[in-house]
Amino acid sequence: MTRPIRLGMLTPSSNTALEPITYAMLSGVDDVTAHFARFRVTEIALSEQALRQFDASEILRAAELLAHAKVDVIAWNGTSASWLGFDRDESLCEQITAATGIKACTTVLAYRDLLRRIGARRIGLVTPYRTDVQDKIIANWNAAGLHCFAERHLALQDNFSFAEVSEAEVAGLIKQVVREGCDAAVVLCTNMRGAGAAERLEREFGVPVLDSIAVTLWACLTAVGCDPSRVHGWGSLFTNPDLCAATAISHQDNEGVR
Repeated sequence: MTRPIRLGMLTPSSNTALEPITYAMLSGVDDVTAHFARFRVTEIALSEQALRQFDASEILRAAELLAHAKVDVIAWNGTSASWLGFDRDESLCEQITAATGIKACTTVLAYRDLLRRIGARRIGLVTPYRTDVQDKIIANWNAAGLHCFAERHLALQDNFSFAEVSEAEVAGLIKQVVREGCDAAVVLCTNMRGAGAAERLEREFGVPVLDSIAVTLWACLTAVGCDPSRVHGWGSLFTNPDLCAATAISHQDNEGVR
């Protein structure tokens, strides 16, 4: 009997959306399982205390525990590099692989690769974050060539509260940025309920809707050589053949790494 593919995911301690949504997306994929490890994250802000939550040493401790489950990939399923800098996730992937021998990917690096691949020129950015965090994200993304053409944010700080925002409200924010003329909508937060609305909104507007939880799952499946198109009902991210063929793992060559 062939063992299932095991996807390892690192998640903020106060996240309540990520796990059930990931399980729902994988419900029809019998030979793939998702496994999670948490580290302490309770707020998103630019204070020293809030930024310290994402110290690599804390994340690596969680990754090493996740490695005990003999997962095939370890993903940092979070968006902190959007305001801390893409290089933080590049370094984190290297450190995770060095510590565990397991290939690594992240939400933010997957977004960068994906948005460049589809040639998005006018990104509609939807987040739950504070204005100062949003401004930092936009500056970092613009510097990386990911032009944030329109944006909406909810000015929230408590990480737990992000999942309390309804899917309908998130969908309303997506509609607003799409109507401003963006050519790809991004829901940037792995504790926000955008994935369930993606397919419906894509049919309505004809614009890719890329949710962070879905993007991370797509990156994990791609990294382990599992066809993302086996995931049904969650939007063009999984059904577009060009996207399914993309490589969204870390910038390093992980060929041959367990």
